[in-house]
Amino acid sequence: MNDMLRQVEPLIPALRRYARALVRNPAAADDLVQDCLERAVSRWQQRRDADARAWLFTILHHLAINQFRRAAARGRHVTIDETNENDFGQDAVQEQKLMYQDVLNRLARLPEDQRAVLLLVAVEDLSYADAAKVLDIPIGTVMSRLSRARERLQQEIDGTADAASNKVVQLRSTK
Repeated sequence: MNDMLRQVEPLIPALRRYARALVRNPAAADDLVQDCLERAVSRWQQRRDADARAWLFTILHHLAINQFRRAAARGRHVTIDETNENDFGQDAVQEQKLMYQDVLNRLARLPEDQRAVLLLVAVEDLSYADAAKVLDIPIGTVMSRLSRARERLQQEIDGTADAASNKVVQLRSTK
């Protein structure tokens, strides 16, 4: 038990950060992390790697995917008690918050598979191999998705994303 606590406790802030970036709701992210930790504790003996980091991120990612699927099937319902003043479009007062929100919005526009890889590698500092384990995909796919995510995010920042996706090259036939 002490070994488990020693390995898991330092990872909780990173798990929370990843969960918040995925679900974009602090309360839902905390619930997701709690579900992840409950599952990790109940299945601690089933883990295959000595390093718990990739294993915990895998659990969290799979729980988030399941949550997204359930939400998509059922639709989004928000009660008035779950909202706060920020949810009603109040303008940010500080430039830093505007920039932060702008980056989050641009990140949210990325396809889910690219966003997940970018968050794991760039924000959570996982290696390509660990990110591949978390997402259950080959390392080459991680590198490809990361490259496309970085390129797309740069296009979003430059304001050329829509122009780049609408650009069609017309080929002429010469006989």
